[in-house]
Amino acid sequence: MGSGWRGILGFDYGIVQAPLGPDISGPELAAAVANAGAIGLIRLPDFPAPDYVRELIRKTRSLTSRPFGAAIVLPFPYEDNLRVVLEEKLAVLQVYWGEFPREWVQEAHRAGVKVLHQVGSLEEAAKAKEAGVDGIIVQGREAGGHVIGQEGLIPLLPRVVDLVSDSGIPIIAAGGIVDGRGYVAALALGAQGVCLGTRFLATEESYAHPIYKEKVIEMSCTDYTNVFGRARWSYAPQRVLETPFYSGCKNLPDQETEENQPIIGHSIIHGVHKDIHRFAGIAPNPTATGDIGSMVMYAGQSVGLITEIIPAGEVVKRLVAEAKDVIRERLSDFQ
Repeated sequence: MGSGWRGILGFDYGIVQAPLGPDISGPELAAAVANAGAIGLIRLPDFPAPDYVRELIRKTRSLTSRPFGAAIVLPFPYEDNLRVVLEEKLAVLQVYWGEFPREWVQEAHRAGVKVLHQVGSLEEAAKAKEAGVDGIIVQGREAGGHVIGQEGLIPLLPRVVDLVSDSGIPIIAAGGIVDGRGYVAALALGAQGVCLGTRFLATEESYAHPIYKEKVIEMSCTDYTNVFGRARWSYAPQRVLETPFYSGCKNLPDQETEENQPIIGHSIIHGVHKDIHRFAGIAPNPTATGDIGSMVMYAGQSVGLITEIIPAGEVVKRLVAEAKDVIRERLSDFQ
């Protein structure tokens, strides 16, 4: 099995596009990443929708002949959607936020599907190793979106690398990585690949609302909070952009949730019309209307390094080229 930019899990490169919720990483983004030789992931609905999931997969296949994967969030009902992933024999299934039992991993393997489990602690990594997964994504607290762990990537990553050193399971680093420098740093800590979310959000193919993409380019500050989506997904802290709306409301009382807040907009999420309440955990996609600036905008701590919206394939190419340059120009003298 190769490492670094020589590829992991049968893909050309050790680069994973994080699944961006609720539907920001759709067929267009996943296919563009796959076409560039990296691991593109469709974010599946958080509710049972097997026919819709099959449509998403088939639309993605119409855009690429390369392998790709899909992602599910474990606290929500997932079995119906998961079975479609296995029936369609996708290359990769990514799971997050909870235990994924060995029985499901074995069923995925029988279908020819590799399993990536994203974790935020050494304890979670040990359970994923025991379940027999094919790769572990280690998420540091620097990451954008919902963040399950409390440790930063630098102290956590090498501990997980050491934990699985006798298993051959590749480790993928996530959290605060947007360019070749972060890629090389992760490799130096023992990772065999990297997973990027915010950098792929700011691409031409991502399904984020244009204003959301503009804020990612313009802003450089994020915060770790729990004010968004409390009613729907409690105990799920998140890292968000410090937009003017958020900065003025970050001290929301603990008893307040989106359920007792006014409706500030509307959107179509995975084919379903949704009212968006203030403090909902729903990031705006292009169908969103209303007060876009008051909607949650997830982003990781390295957002200040992102200065332009580019094609997703270009993100992959730059990551590889920059990583090679860093090693050749900055590290060769240490050999």
